[in-house]
Amino acid sequence: MARIILQDEDVTTKIECDWKRVNSLAHYQVTDGSLVALVPKQVSAYNMANSFTFTRSLSRYESLLRAASSPDSLRSRAPMLTPDQEAGTKLWHLVKNHDHADHREGDRGSKMVSEIYLTRLLATKGTLQKFVDDLFETVFSTAHRGSALPLAIKYMFDFLDEQADQRQISDPDVRHTWKSNCLPLRFWVNVIKNPQFVFDIHKNSITDACLSVVAQTFMDSCSTSEHRLGKDSPSNKLLYAKDIPNYKSWVERYYRDISKMASISDQDMDAYLVEQSRLHANDFNVLSALSELYFYVTKYRQEILTSLDRDASCRKHKFRQKLEQIISLVSSSS
Repeated sequence: MARIILQDEDVTTKIECDWKRVNSLAHYQVTDGSLVALVPKQVSAYNMANSFTFTRSLSRYESLLRAASSPDSLRSRAPMLTPDQEAGTKLWHLVKNHDHADHREGDRGSKMVSEIYLTRLLATKGTLQKFVDDLFETVFSTAHRGSALPLAIKYMFDFLDEQADQRQISDPDVRHTWKSNCLPLRFWVNVIKNPQFVFDIHKNSITDACLSVVAQTFMDSCSTSEHRLGKDSPSNKLLYAKDIPNYKSWVERYYRDISKMASISDQDMDAYLVEQSRLHANDFNVLSALSELYFYVTKYRQEILTSLDRDASCRKHKFRQKLEQIISLVSSSS
């Protein structure tokens, strides 16, 4: 029976470009049923003498450093690079890590997620499960929001249903997709992925990666297509595979409950918008908002005017003429 000492690195270690792979059981072709034993590390007398001399010298220098420095500063002086790293060789075991020091903090690296991390991912998911469920339940609920459903959402969804009726679109998936694109995918996904838009916080790369998984789950929950997974599906897709059908039912219930609510008249919607404008009159720069709207109108002027001509209600209120007057007034005064 041949005896082999397994080492992280030896003369058989594979090196490709600037990557050095740490030896594994597969590298040594260790098969199932092999006999493995732990033995004390063999140290020669020469190495022991050198080690004793080095340790004694190091102790003398450490005592001097401790007198002049704190333990934290001593640790900060310790070398952080191995000789291989100093020479430009990067070690890897089962997965290559592409997160190098040249990536700035806040940037997402292209770290490869492997099945070896699935256990850790599942444990983390279990810790965060309640918070993710609470988020989805709050977003996709008309009763457990802590506040009444905004009238604008009901008004917008009714408008989409009306447009579908006018165009004789009977496919419920089309209506579902319209509503998902207007609110959950356009607004909520952006907030989930970028909490710094709402809160005064710093989002590092780890937080960004975690939020991306939640955002992807959110998008999959709003999709009408079947959530298919295979052996090549990434681990972050597998995390919420069993939860997505339940989340999808929440989305469908949310749209169904809103459709059953009493319709909002144009007068009620106008009054609501006036009240919201009054409540937030001091929160925004009105001139800046008007300026942005004007730039948008001038950029798509012809398309907007054409749409106003086609709409019967807009023709009745002469919106095209009013818009042209505004454009003429602003352009002449600028």
